[in-house]
Amino acid sequence: MRQLFKPFVPLYAAGLAWKNSRFDRKLSQVRKLSRPVISVGSLSTGGAGKTPVVLALLELLQQHGVMADVLSRGYGRKLAQAIPVDAKGAAAEFGDETLMMARRGWEVFVAPQRYDAGLLAEVKSGAALHLLDDGMQHRQLHRDLEIALLTREDVNDLLLPAGNLREPLENLRRAQVVVLREEEASQLSLAVHHYAPMARRWILRRSLRLEGPKPERALAFCGIARPGDFFTTLKHAGIPLVSQRAFPDHHAYTDAEIASISGRAQQMLCDAVITTEKDAVKLPALMPGMRVAYLDAVFTDPATVWADLQQTLPLQ
Repeated sequence: MRQLFKPFVPLYAAGLAWKNSRFDRKLSQVRKLSRPVISVGSLSTGGAGKTPVVLALLELLQQHGVMADVLSRGYGRKLAQAIPVDAKGAAAEFGDETLMMARRGWEVFVAPQRYDAGLLAEVKSGAALHLLDDGMQHRQLHRDLEIALLTREDVNDLLLPAGNLREPLENLRRAQVVVLREEEASQLSLAVHHYAPMARRWILRRSLRLEGPKPERALAFCGIARPGDFFTTLKHAGIPLVSQRAFPDHHAYTDAEIASISGRAQQMLCDAVITTEKDAVKLPALMPGMRVAYLDAVFTDPATVWADLQQTLPLQ
């Protein structure tokens, strides 16, 4: 269906090129915070795995005694002012991914403009630096390090509105670091060399963690950008899926949908209803049989990542 929008791709590309050229020529305003900023982003609209990279960076920095906070727009939130994310709050107030990070114990600040979130953070937080979540296209805020994720799906995709790419592959050249998934790194080596030859490469190892006993019959559902990745990962982990259901990214579940999922699981004699950590923050804790699949991520060479950060940023 989206192939029907291919005639509009040149129009989108022209508008994007004009916008980026204004930043390249310093014609558009770029505001700077007092503390260093690391931007984590990608060329695509979603599903590249930006949040796991942010979490991996937070963990690595903490291991070296450097505290960081997270600045985000807070996708789908209803309030307009800049606020710190309350881990006990609701996704409608803060956004699902930002709430998920806060519930892992990290300081997160949200605002329609990340600069405003950063100003609040510099008053409320003692963090030494900021991580800008999904920041590659938010060029209004100065960043000291640009990190871009690249996946195999991105390389084969089209620009909006016919595909999911926000920017063409050649814009990867703005990144000082390109992050690749371990299982795709060798396949994407030539693409990185072609589009971002000067960028350093960090490899990310991802693993699925499902606490408790392994289910015998499971129903899986999610509302993420690339649901197929989630279902495939569960199957590769040996989880027997007898039913699966995908919702749009950042989906807000209704009571009727939750009842439908529970009813389907009961009908299929499932002993587990599995969803993502991102979805779980929007669901009732007492949803029958619900199990959360956590996506953990670490860098395969953390020493090199830390050395690169020290070389680029004023870290103590």
